[in-house]
Amino acid sequence: MFTNFLISMPGGSEWFLIILAVLVLFGGRKIPEFMRGLGRGIREFNDAKSNVKKELEEGMNEKDTKAAGAGTSTTQH
Repeated sequence: MFTNFLISMPGGSEWFLIILAVLVLFGGRKIPEFMRGLGRGIREFNDAKSNVKKELEEGMNEKDTKAAGAGTSTTQH
């Protein structure tokens, strides 16, 4: 299965043709703008991913804290 993936990857001449087609279609002036937008999108995705991870970790810590507090609490008579 992995060999099929490697076979389908473009080689050096194919990458050259792809880059040339992108230059022709978008022009030299639009490519930096496109790349900035792509960079912003990747940055926003990573920020969102970090926020979700942080919230999950905080929720797990809060759950552990509540469980530990409930297990060690003593009742006074």
